[in-house]
Amino acid sequence: MESFPVEICGGLQHMSESVFVVLCEILGTPQEVAIRRETQDIVEMVERRVTPYDGTIEMMSGSMREGFRLEGSDLDWMYWPNNHRVIMDMSQSEYYNTANTTLILADSPESPPGFTLLQLLTPTTNRKVCSACVRMNGKVHISSSLYRQLTCSAAVPNSTVHGPCASGNLAGREYDTAYCFVCDFWPLSASSWKDRCHAWPDPEVVNDIVRNGCHFVAIGHLFGSHEYEEWRISFSQAEYKCVSAMNHSQFLTYGLLKLFLKEVINEQSEETNKLLCSYHMKTTVFWAIQQNTLPHWCPQNLLVGFWVCFKLLLKWVYEGICPNFFIPQNNLFLTKVHGSAQNRLFLELHELYKKGLACLLQSSSIRFFIIDVLYNPRAFVLTDESLIMPEVDYDIELFNTMFTNVGSGKHRYIKAIHTIEQCVDSHLTHCQVVTLQRLTASALQRIAFILHNMYTNTGVNKQMYIADKMSYHMLKLAAKFGCVSDMLYIAMYYYKTLRYREALSVIEMTKVKLAQPYLMYRRRVDRERYTEAVGGQSWSTKTRQAGARDIRLYNRICYINELIPEQQSALQNRMPTLYIPVFVMLHFLEFLCYRHIDTKLSRAALDELQVLVHHDQGLYVRDIYRDISWEMLGICQQITGNHQAALYSYQQSLLTQYPLHNIQTATQRRIQDMIQSTPYQ
Repeated sequence: MESFPVEICGGLQHMSESVFVVLCEILGTPQEVAIRRETQDIVEMVERRVTPYDGTIEMMSGSMREGFRLEGSDLDWMYWPNNHRVIMDMSQSEYYNTANTTLILADSPESPPGFTLLQLLTPTTNRKVCSACVRMNGKVHISSSLYRQLTCSAAVPNSTVHGPCASGNLAGREYDTAYCFVCDFWPLSASSWKDRCHAWPDPEVVNDIVRNGCHFVAIGHLFGSHEYEEWRISFSQAEYKCVSAMNHSQFLTYGLLKLFLKEVINEQSEETNKLLCSYHMKTTVFWAIQQNTLPHWCPQNLLVGFWVCFKLLLKWVYEGICPNFFIPQNNLFLTKVHGSAQNRLFLELHELYKKGLACLLQSSSIRFFIIDVLYNPRAFVLTDESLIMPEVDYDIELFNTMFTNVGSGKHRYIKAIHTIEQCVDSHLTHCQVVTLQRLTASALQRIAFILHNMYTNTGVNKQMYIADKMSYHMLKLAAKFGCVSDMLYIAMYYYKTLRYREALSVIEMTKVKLAQPYLMYRRRVDRERYTEAVGGQSWSTKTRQAGARDIRLYNRICYINELIPEQQSALQNRMPTLYIPVFVMLHFLEFLCYRHIDTKLSRAALDELQVLVHHDQGLYVRDIYRDISWEMLGICQQITGNHQAALYSYQQSLLTQYPLHNIQTATQRRIQDMIQSTPYQ
């Protein structure tokens, strides 16, 4: 390791072990990263099985999918039409039923490596695809630039085009969404990759990657002859599997490079701070591992691994060539790292290189830890115990990682339950079993309300009676699978069916459970009390007895009549869900129920809601949920006739810094209706 005086820190291996421990705290232990991946794996598996053939598949990609939870990281999603398939040659068309599948041919003879034209072979009913078609040389091709423009705001309104993605800021979080096409075959231009995989990844992983094909994202090569029509081959799915095939030292090396890029390289100068990106870091690690540059990737060699990757990156910048891991002929630097900017970037990186590993002292995330080790070599000693986190930390990770968005519509929810049932016999990890239980609870809740809405006011008493019994049974079952806050869905159902006293009984029970000192809500928990209460028990038991989540209302389903305008407003702006803080929902329901029974207690419930919304400092009401929280307070105030207070609450909802739910149309309409109905003073 040239340029680094090892003796000043009592040995490079010890320093590496210390940084390994620190990075486990920052980026995640092996168990935490496994929880993050496994939960999303099972959710996506269920989602794909329940998506209809003419529907849209979604896949999380990027660093979140890989298992990182870095502050400021983008949320990356890919979407593609399930009934469209790209083929590499005409012979592959025999694998598809063209009556229900639109075939697209990757036509790449004139395109640069890693890019292709997409020729539409069979008719499509997808309006965006039709609108993006152009005629070239007597053939119909799908224009990437047109398709990108047409799909830019499909997932999130008001997005802007950035590369192949639609980008923007949603509730303070940057996101990238890419609408693309899927191909079930491995591209011929990447055939050499499989031959290179002698030691890494394992043959089983390689075969799985090749078997699952690739995607095509809507961007052409800047120097290609058909820039606006070409599509780039995306290996996002393959990259995720390669990252998953890394050992934890390799994964942390990748994470350290990401931190180094963000906190050191991109802070050098304005001229160069956008030339390199996280994808270049990932590519560097992939090549370094596969070329067997370092025989042993282990905690003792972590900094050696970092230096190997940094030197490789420096070499690439000097040469102006960063070879794509799957298609080396595709130079990732070709359009950005060249000319005077390339020279400047090389000089900056070389200055860091001359400092040796001391350049890591410029990283704000790990600087102080390295200094601690320099002054106190015995402070960080790698042991098995140093990587074992307290039980409660893993519970927090699991509880906040479980995603529950599966399906849309009654038949998909029912199919989701059947799919989950089939998964039970599969080889699943413990956290995947708990995630399936969470998915089951969510599906049952939605079916229960859909069923009730279907048979309400049908005039057939027997059908209504049967539907009522089934709905209640499903909600009760969901509460057994779910967590403490899932009891509020039962209370909502009772309120919707005018059984106010029963609803209040459930609300009181929920109140007691939510008041327990060991409650885990989001990432906050009294660790000692929690461990005393549920330590050592199964995740299912912990979730049911000590976990609370915010309430999700799916906007195509009516749960509470008073919130219909908000759901409709959100839906019109393509926001499928209202996320309501659990304590806001508790007091809101309590107010609605008591106003039919006891005016004094109704007033008390409203007072509690008002104090919560006005004075909470993010403990129970997150900033991104303040729009709906102020709105619900305003609804209650308007019901009581306090129009002045309601007007203030609605205005606060409109002024929310992060208007996540897109309910502004409903808010403005409520203000207008209230002003019109108020007698002239």
